[in-house]
Amino acid sequence: MIYFTADPHFFHDKIIRHTHRPFHTVEEMNKTLIKKWNSRITPNDEVYILGDLTMKGADIASTVLYSLKGKKYLIRGNHDSFVDSSDFDRSLFVSVRDYMEIEYCNTHFVLFHYPIAEWHGYGRGAIALHGHQHNHKDYNIKNQKNGFMRYDVGVDANDMAPVSAEEIIHFFGG
Repeated sequence: MIYFTADPHFFHDKIIRHTHRPFHTVEEMNKTLIKKWNSRITPNDEVYILGDLTMKGADIASTVLYSLKGKKYLIRGNHDSFVDSSDFDRSLFVSVRDYMEIEYCNTHFVLFHYPIAEWHGYGRGAIALHGHQHNHKDYNIKNQKNGFMRYDVGVDANDMAPVSAEEIIHFFGG
């Protein structure tokens, strides 16, 4: 199975207030994010992280990645500089890219950390996935109602958990 997520911001205490996350401490947030991830993901699942895993450095990123199930791909966000550190083991990711396109169940997905107005396959059934904005569920619902095939895969819009490709396809009526 293929899953997507973005913007967990592990160990970032200010993100709780900034995005109105339902946690009192960063420890509570980290524990919940890891638990929700691992309750959905198996070791053989592929998870595309559309940016902002953590801004706390290579050691924290490695610790978090070791605790998360699945084969992980990173689409870089503005807070993923840890991957450039000589202390970071890039083999924790299958790949690290700025942008990516994949096909799944005859659906074309465009993966980018930032929301874009038009994308490859726009108006022809392609779905643009992004993070960055820390939207809530109403953002995706509004896009769906307006026929705009763009979906925020960030934890703030998806009950603090990764969302599957199948759930997104179904969300848009596929």
